[in-house]
Amino acid sequence: MTGKRLGYLRISSLDQNTDRQLEGMTLDKTFTDKASGKDARRPQLLALLDYTRDGDVVLVHSLDRLARNLDDLRRIVQSLTDKGARVEFLKEGLAFTGDDSAMSQLLLNVMGAFAEFERSLIRERQREGIGLAKKKGIYKGRKKSLDAEQVTHLKARVQAGEGKAALAREFGVSRATVYQYLASTRD
Repeated sequence: MTGKRLGYLRISSLDQNTDRQLEGMTLDKTFTDKASGKDARRPQLLALLDYTRDGDVVLVHSLDRLARNLDDLRRIVQSLTDKGARVEFLKEGLAFTGDDSAMSQLLLNVMGAFAEFERSLIRERQREGIGLAKKKGIYKGRKKSLDAEQVTHLKARVQAGEGKAALAREFGVSRATVYQYLASTRD
């Protein structure tokens, strides 16, 4: 019995698209996350891990689409191959089955380390760029989610006993944002 051909796609933001990933591939099922790769607890990745069976082939455009750090990459590939699946990375031309040679494992580690290194460089350049923009007065930071009036209203409603989760939904922000505003407005 042959397994299914499963595709995993990931984009970091909603304005990106997955068109270039797995283009022209015939797949039985695809799993697409619209989330950062820094967190391995992505809904569709977890669904893929749960769905995959012995004999399945999991196709991924590139290593960095599956994971942004080496530990996560190794753990995810190991989890899939432990189930008897084959994992293929198209861009790098790598495939893993679980009974891979020492050379295959070395390639996974080296390529995964490069992906992690690349992500670190991107973040470093981003921090440097923001620092320079701040010095020039160009970068003012992210726009506040709530204005002063909304924060006052939010604080009053929390003090009146309303639930923070319900208020977060109403104001269109996360609970963490509600807590940040409450902490920053304490007297």
